Amino acid sequence: MNDPRFDKLAQTLIGHSTGLQAGENILIEVSDIPSALTVAIVRAAQGAGGNVMLNVRDSVAGRAFLMGATEDAIKLNADVAVYQMKQAQVYIGVRGAHNSAELSDVPGEKMKMYGRLFGQPVHLEQRVKKTRWCVLRYPSPSMAQEAQMSTEGFEKFFFDVCTMDYSKMQSAVEPLQELMERTDRVRITGPGTDLAFSIKDIGVIPCSGSHNIPDGECFTAPVKESVNGTLQFNVPTIEGGITHDNVRLVFKDGKVTEATSSNTSKLNEVLDRDEGARYIGEFSIAYNPFILQPMKDILFDEKIAGSFHFTPGQAYEEADNGNRSEVHWDMVCIQRPEFGGGQIFFDDVLIRQDGIFVPDQLQGLNPENLKGM
Repeated sequence: MNDPRFDKLAQTLIGHSTGLQAGENILIEVSDIPSALTVAIVRAAQGAGGNVMLNVRDSVAGRAFLMGATEDAIKLNADVAVYQMKQAQVYIGVRGAHNSAELSDVPGEKMKMYGRLFGQPVHLEQRVKKTRWCVLRYPSPSMAQEAQMSTEGFEKFFFDVCTMDYSKMQSAVEPLQELMERTDRVRITGPGTDLAFSIKDIGVIPCSGSHNIPDGECFTAPVKESVNGTLQFNVPTIEGGITHDNVRLVFKDGKVTEATSSNTSKLNEVLDRDEGARYIGEFSIAYNPFILQPMKDILFDEKIAGSFHFTPGQAYEEADNGNRSEVHWDMVCIQRPEFGGGQIFFDDVLIRQDGIFVPDQLQGLNPENLKGM
């Protein structure tokens, strides 16, 4: 039996998120999700007049491929994937997960090789830069467990968040975008954190359901060599199937000079993949009022109300500080009081206190106002 929520989500992805037009080519790539949702997205794309390309993948089989993959095999797959991606004007990716740690035992050198030979050319260079794309996760029992919710309760939360009216969120974020575009110096303070950097003349991109579902962030990037100070994260983060708690980064003239976590060796292994991995490619302020707790899934965690994220690695072309890397690792810090609080200043003016926006023109982004939309 088809779940009507699948059709509503599919229409959001095709209509609002990607704006698929008749005659355009769309690549739909899914992994570990119900066939009924895949069917709903395919039918919505066809209903809009799109020419559908469909890839159905499986994370367990994907792990088997990575464990035995040679450089030649990865290059072969990348060549095919780049060709396919070049045919697409629109990309939608939906991932589920039976096991959030499925890739945790894939050797680090394999992950590095795959990121360099496949992830970089296929996704960072082709998909991100040259398609209208949207990616999202599908709720699974493992995600519900990480969120400390029942499977049924998490599914309801997922569809409530993913099918909210994102078109109305866009008007609320416009004043923040304008303010960030005028800002030079940013300072962030909080428990274990005193960080300063510039965002002068870097692009500012508000996100309201056009690239990620769920959504609710406004991002830019620091001037590459302007970052100085210490940043203590309080949200667990996963990279290559490995969970890191209590990530702490120390910066000197833009570069991470010291990095510790619950798995310091693996953390530094990622940051040593290339020169750009120790510089920051993104700074983003988040405000989704329905996402309040971490669940070790970055598409949700980076949108948590009252949080920001700071990202070692590749900068986005739309907000480009020139940093290049095969790594793009979003790390999240929540500043609401129950997580220790914190402040964000723009040019010495307090912008957010303990997760709540202070200036009058930004009040529309506070949870009680966004929830009413």
